[in-house]
Amino acid sequence: MDSYLIQVNGHGDHAPKLDVHLKNTGNIISPGKVKGRKPRWAVRASEMSKKTFNPVRAIVDSMKVEPNPKKAMISLSLGDPTVFGNLPTNDEVTRAVKEVLDSGQYNGYAPSVGYQSCREAVAAYYNCPEAPLKAQDVILTSGCSQAIELALAVLANPGQNILVPRPGFSLYKTLALSMGIEVKLYNLLPEKAWEIDLEHLESLVDEKTACLIVNNPSNPCGSVFSKRHLQEILAVASRQCVPILADEIYGDMVFADCKYEPIATLSSSVPILSCGGLAKRWLVPGWRMGWILIHDRRDIFGNEIRDGLVRLSQRILGPCTIVQGALERILHRTPPEFYHNTLSILKSNADLCYAALAAIPGLQPVRPAGAMYLMVEIEMEHFPEFENDVEFTERLISEQSVFCLPATCFEYPNFFRVVITVPEEMILEACGRIQEFCEMHYQGAEGAQDLECDK
Repeated sequence: MDSYLIQVNGHGDHAPKLDVHLKNTGNIISPGKVKGRKPRWAVRASEMSKKTFNPVRAIVDSMKVEPNPKKAMISLSLGDPTVFGNLPTNDEVTRAVKEVLDSGQYNGYAPSVGYQSCREAVAAYYNCPEAPLKAQDVILTSGCSQAIELALAVLANPGQNILVPRPGFSLYKTLALSMGIEVKLYNLLPEKAWEIDLEHLESLVDEKTACLIVNNPSNPCGSVFSKRHLQEILAVASRQCVPILADEIYGDMVFADCKYEPIATLSSSVPILSCGGLAKRWLVPGWRMGWILIHDRRDIFGNEIRDGLVRLSQRILGPCTIVQGALERILHRTPPEFYHNTLSILKSNADLCYAALAAIPGLQPVRPAGAMYLMVEIEMEHFPEFENDVEFTERLISEQSVFCLPATCFEYPNFFRVVITVPEEMILEACGRIQEFCEMHYQGAEGAQDLECDK
């Protein structure tokens, strides 16, 4: 008989002890002889991984086309403002990170929801009388994408549904389907500057609807909702008792003739999780710093949603601590002229692009009011040799070496999206090539009919 003394929970001399006596029978079970199981390799991908599908990657990866070797490639497809080097972040932003790095004070683990002082800084930056915020209303995340993921995960269960804009950012669907959440698409109206079709939106709500996603300013549309329209959206959410997930990563990135209204400032009754971050306004998408702002003045979310977000945040232990440490300085030291200069460049590029594309027969651009994008309708009846927007954009690459994302990526066929963060000379060159391409393939009404008859 062998004896073992095991000390269990407790401290010092008063810690409880457990005296255990084990009888040694001499029988040792061989790992290879476990009864009822024949060992074999059976490693399979999880169901979650199989359900994860990114439509942008699926479509772009299927576009097996080579650019014209005689023309340098111009990519108007990637929503990364840092690609061409013409939109650097401000020196105060980089200096803040350098100071934190040199201090050596932010090299360890932080609380999963972020350092308290950093949450206080974000709350102070966005706090206003119409939508008050405190530190406990802020969850720091690894970019806005993770903020959206956590918000979806806390609001919706498998088998429920969420309401998503069409056209809209593809990540909403990618995340939802991987979680077993159904996606219902509500229409945006290009003829109304991409406002929501409110009647269609409300018709989609049922007892399984977990939340409504509102993206303002919009990717891919570059649209900005008016105060009146946001109030109409809130009225639908209030009537139907559906919380809102507000993707406001492009918040404040609106042109001078437009005003951005954070949706939470317009309602005290609808609970809202607002997702944002540093990526776009501060031009540092690779730094992966985002946040969720919890607006719940009627205590509809209560502790359950807040506690749920805390638990979900513990899966990856929060965002980069170096950037967290720099947050207060980034938010409060970045000079206003930096934001103004960025928006001036984007507005100038948007105007140039819109004017150039509006003059091309067969294309109908929709004027943007903010963000970094512009959507263009392809009048497919005038380009009958192409089946759809994917074929149109494929040929644009092979003939003109200009890459625009087909809007099928955003559930909206027969449009394409242009990114307006590229340098001005590249915008002009790209628009010139698009014009040449369209003039080559455009068919008037009679020509298009003749081509259809020949098929």
